[in-house]
Amino acid sequence: MNRNLEDAREKIRSFNEKRNWNKFHSPKNLAMALSVDVGELVEHFQWLTEDESRSVDAQKLADIKEEMADILIYLLNISDKLNIDLLDAVGEKLQINEKKYPVDKAFNSSKKYTDI
Repeated sequence: MNRNLEDAREKIRSFNEKRNWNKFHSPKNLAMALSVDVGELVEHFQWLTEDESRSVDAQKLADIKEEMADILIYLLNISDKLNIDLLDAVGEKLQINEKKYPVDKAFNSSKKYTDI
């Protein structure tokens, strides 16, 4: 199976069109729905210790996987509506982050770029 973001975006686009959902999918509405699903992902980790969050049981892992898929679907929907190539955006953002977080200053530090 060819697994890339454009294929996924096309499948999502088709899924939405078959259900006539595009009228509901403004970037604003999609961003709001995305924030809900991010909250649902966070909820799976709420009250876990750091170690517990690294070794969840199979059912919780399946639930987390489903929430992560929902999040990616919303991101791809938003990128489709705004004609943003997410892989290009990631590449551009990594270049920005490389400048903000040079290895010699950011190595082994969790400080924000304004504090390093």
